[in-house]
Formats: sequence, structure tokens, C-alpha cells
Amino acid sequence: MNLPLFIARRIYGTGGSRRAVSKPAIRIATIGVAIGLAVMIVTVSVVFGFKNTIRDKAVGFGSHIQIESFRTQQTPSPTPLCFSDSLMRQLRKAPGVRHVARYSSTQGILKTDTDFLGVMLKGIGSDYDLTFLTENLVEGEMPKFTDGKSDYPLLISRMMADQLRLKVGDRLFAYFLGNNVRARRFTVRGIYQTNMTQFDQALCFTDISVPVKLNGWEPDQCSGVEVEVKDFEKLDTTAAWVVSNVNRTMDKYGEIFTSQTIYEAHAHIFSWLSLLDINVWIILVLMVCVAGITMISGLLIIILERTRTIGILKALGMRNKGIRHTFLWFAVFIIGRGLLWGNIIGLGLVLLQQQTGIVHLDPASYYVDTAPMELNLPLVALLNVATLVICVFVLIAPSFLISHIHPARSMRYE
Repeated sequence: MNLPLFIARRIYGTGGSRRAVSKPAIRIATIGVAIGLAVMIVTVSVVFGFKNTIRDKAVGFGSHIQIESFRTQQTPSPTPLCFSDSLMRQLRKAPGVRHVARYSSTQGILKTDTDFLGVMLKGIGSDYDLTFLTENLVEGEMPKFTDGKSDYPLLISRMMADQLRLKVGDRLFAYFLGNNVRARRFTVRGIYQTNMTQFDQALCFTDISVPVKLNGWEPDQCSGVEVEVKDFEKLDTTAAWVVSNVNRTMDKYGEIFTSQTIYEAHAHIFSWLSLLDINVWIILVLMVCVAGITMISGLLIIILERTRTIGILKALGMRNKGIRHTFLWFAVFIIGRGLLWGNIIGLGLVLLQQQTGIVHLDPASYYVDTAPMELNLPLVALLNVATLVICVFVLIAPSFLISHIHPARSMRYE
């Protein structure tokens, strides 16, 4: 039989003490642990949800890996590439690749009777993955993008629609500058909204053949290829394969292939997201400190109140180590109850936000209109274990107060 555990269970089962001194201390310690864990769960869920939401939006506009011409990354004007069918099949069979699609782009000016706006026109074909754009479509329908003859469909952002006062079904001219000015008349088929300002204010979509013709390229040329991976955590493996097998090779027109990952293409976004990790660590440390301090104060009060009990146990022959273990087990019960309530509160708040979106944010500043939360159960379990271990560890030193309690004097302690 584990005697310290047995005694601690009996003490805890009676409510800790019949006196009124330790009950508030136990409640405060329990509340401190519960609040600390709940805040940690909510914080981690918000940061994970926010980082993954922003990452998915950046990937939705540029995929995980982009293969372009080397000259495109050195000059502002796009340089065409020719991706042969054999190269496309090779890319689709590459390790970790989920989807591969061509795209083309050009710059132009959208013009209405009263306003105009400079945009980047991105052409996509029938093989393009429209999942991201479909999820963010707010008006109209998703155009059926084609690789051949085009009727000039246009998918624009809500920001563009508001600025140009456009709605679904409106027709407008777009002007493209080069050796001469060319005009094309587009029809607005749909409106999307992602709240990513740098993309929403400049990027619209049409058929892949439109930019190719406007740029004066050959039919088999395009701006590049976007590669989506199956597992984002293994992006570096696929990127390394692309670098080894595709980069520095040439197409039939003599252009050199090069690639970049989403991290490299939007380094400023991911650098900003990485700063959030520092805030998370600060909050975690503060909450663990709160839980630890409340537990230390609670344990000291309980030990002082149980001085006579400690004296009796010593008189009966129980060693200081066994008595310390008794009170540490008692502290484990208090921490466990705090963890239980912390999980109920923390997980409840996360689920409430996921289902209702009750907490709103300014999309102009945070790129999302509601606080995104992502529940990571293994991480929640790790937070529980870490909180329990750290709190018990910091209680070891205060428990040595028991060694200074003398049995004879403690019998007369009131």
C-alpha cells in the first residue's frame, strides 16, 4: 500500500480540512490552475488557427511551389516558359506532389465610366485547382476557365468591385500597355473575398489563354507552374526534389527554370507569423507562473494548518520524506481538479468560437473577420502534462518546510 497516497486521498476526501482557513486557499489554487490552463489552451488555439488560416490564404494565391523563368525573378516583366507534357508528367509523379497546374499573368488597367484600377490579371486553365477560390466566392459563380478560345470571363475581388462599383454580370474594358495599347472587354462572372489586402486589391482571374495572347507568347508558353504538395510539413522534401531535377534546366526556347517555395515568395508574411510564437511562449510562461505561485501559497497554508497532523505522523514514526509525499499527492489532487476545470473552460471557449464566430476582428488589420481557432488535442494533452509536472516540481522546495516541524512542539500548536 502507498501510505502517503492513502493519507492524501483521505484528507482530500474530507474537503482538505474542517477549518475555514485552507478551503479558500484550495479554491484559489484550483482557480489559478484552471485559469492558467484555459488561457494557454485558448492562446495556442488562436495562434495555430491564425497562422494556418493566413498560410492557407497565401498558398491559395500562389500554391506551395512556383516554377518560373529565372529572368522573371530578376526583372519585373514576366518571361514565358514552355512546360512540355513530359515535364508535367514528371512533376505530377514527384514525391509528395498533389496537384500541378500552369498559369499565365499580365498587368492591365480595368476601366469603367467613372473609375480605373491597375491590376494583375492571372490566367488559369481547366486543370487549375479552384477549391480555394470557390471557398472564398461571395457573389456570382465560378467561371469555367478554359485553355483555348475565351469569352473573357473575369473573377474579381470584393475590394475591386467596391472601388469600381461593379456587380456580377457587368461588362467593362481592360487596357494593356506594351508596344501599343490593346483593349479587351471582360464580363464579371464572380466576386471573391479573402481579406488579404495585398492580393484582393490587385489580383483578378481569367482564362489562361488571355494573358498569353496579350503578351504575344506562343500557345505552348505560360508564366509558370504551381505545385501543390500533399503534406505541408514535407514541403522542403518536395522543394529539394524540384531544385535537383527541374532547376537550371532549359525549355525548348532556351529559358532557364527556377523555383521558389511559398516561404520565399511571401517571406514577409511568414516572418510576421513567426513572431507570434514569441507571444505564445510569453503567455505560456506567465500562466504557468500564475498556477505555480497559487499552488505554492496554497500548499504552505495547508502545511501550516496541518501542523498537528504532521506532528502526530512523526510521533508514529513516519519520516519526513513520506509526509512530504503525502502533501505532494494532496497537491496533485488539487492540480488535477484545476486541470479538469481548465480543460472544460478552455475547450468550451474554443468550440464556442468555432461554432459561432462570436469574437470578430478587423479584417483590414488581421486578414480575417473572426478569430480563427484550431483545436490541437495532442498539444492540449501536452499542456496538461507540462502544467502538472511543473507545478509539482515547484512544490518540492516548499514541502521541505515539513522537516522543520518538531513533533513535541507541534502537539501544542493551535
